[in-house]
Amino acid sequence: MRYNKNVLFGSLLALSVAAAPVSAAVSQSQADRLGKDLTPFGSPKAGNKSGTIPDWDGGLTEPPPGYEGSGQHHINPFPDDQVLFTITAANMDQYSDHLSEGVKAMFETYPTTFKVPVYKSRRTHAIPDWVAKNVKDNATSAEMVGEGAGIKGAYGGYPFPILSGNDEQKAWQVMWNHLTRWRGIYVTRRSSEVAVQQDGDYSLVTSQQEVFFNFYNPKGDESTLDNIIFYYLSFTLSPPRLAGGAILIQETLNQIIEPRNGWGYNAGQRRVRRAPNLNYDSPIAASDNLRTADDTDIFNGALDKYNWKYLGKREIYIPYNCYRIGEAGVPYSKILGISHINPDLTRWELHRVHVVEATLKKGERHIYSKRRFYVDEDSWNAVLVDQYDSRGNLWRVTMGLPKNYYELPGVWTVLDVYHDLQARRYHVLGLDTEEPTTRVFSDKIPNKRYFSPASLRRRSVR
Repeated sequence: MRYNKNVLFGSLLALSVAAAPVSAAVSQSQADRLGKDLTPFGSPKAGNKSGTIPDWDGGLTEPPPGYEGSGQHHINPFPDDQVLFTITAANMDQYSDHLSEGVKAMFETYPTTFKVPVYKSRRTHAIPDWVAKNVKDNATSAEMVGEGAGIKGAYGGYPFPILSGNDEQKAWQVMWNHLTRWRGIYVTRRSSEVAVQQDGDYSLVTSQQEVFFNFYNPKGDESTLDNIIFYYLSFTLSPPRLAGGAILIQETLNQIIEPRNGWGYNAGQRRVRRAPNLNYDSPIAASDNLRTADDTDIFNGALDKYNWKYLGKREIYIPYNCYRIGEAGVPYSKILGISHINPDLTRWELHRVHVVEATLKKGERHIYSKRRFYVDEDSWNAVLVDQYDSRGNLWRVTMGLPKNYYELPGVWTVLDVYHDLQARRYHVLGLDTEEPTTRVFSDKIPNKRYFSPASLRRRSVR
């Protein structure tokens, strides 16, 4: 049952008293650095000393000629950029300092096929002015509730653009910046996901998704959140055995006092049921169990099962500005290789990332004993994740392939790819190049009843 606002406020207050809220707010003088020597989202404007990471010059805020608006597959704004060099299993040692452990493992597992084509680094992330204003306000007011369980004093922008506190607190702040990162207000998309088997065989699962980012509602504020970060709807369109099914999620800001609300619609039974287990390491059936519930969106959900530690920043090669793999008409068969996606369609660049490590707490259960996240310093997107099994062996490698959606503007992933190094299979989420449109962004502010269980059933049976 949903908590009403008074109950929710009381619960938050009780938790804050018991656990002593962690103030991550910085001074006004520190916040005033945003937009000066720091970008509006908190990263240093200056590049690195060698010049291989450039200064941030405002990001990409205008579409290239020929782009007609949201929903059109994006035109590559950098068509003349050429590969500077390619990292392979044969020369990976030369670049070892700039590679994540997961990427090194991909070379070792697929030495003849996996490669990293490196391009000129372009810091394309940007945010609207109203979001930038909120980020600056958040910097002096945002606080952590409990042990990373939730946040307060933040709305409509990254809550912690300037990290502060000890390594545990900084780790929580990085992950909350990822969880609440800017991705627009309302987005719809028809796309497919696949689990690719060892022989390269796969079957598409196609769905229609809608997301309302309540945290970024320009007509709201923190008092109107009702503990909901976003509302998510997904309707399965094919294959026939799954068609008609649907999922509704109301993602909560504090999942300890109020776990995420989830419902599923079963087309065969014509019933809406609660889905209380749609969290943590619950397997996602459409992924053939290659993705857990909290793998979705690279990472989502509560932080409470792990001990968190901030490991600082590194300069590493990450996927970035991946326009080619999302171009209209590229057949899925060209994107999907036998062991991994087609590396010739990817673009990797040198960027600074925040490195965060999560180690499973004693007495807790999860299929991953350790997770290491690499979070882009500009967009706060987690773009690479190393995931370890119960024996401490590197098991799964997650990659998010981001680009700038210049109609927002802002950087978000095109595809999310999940590799199981032991089973030698992988899963891809977000295929839409064979669809007539890609993500459609709008400023629509829906009635929240639209994202209710009753609405889910009505819409599913149409």
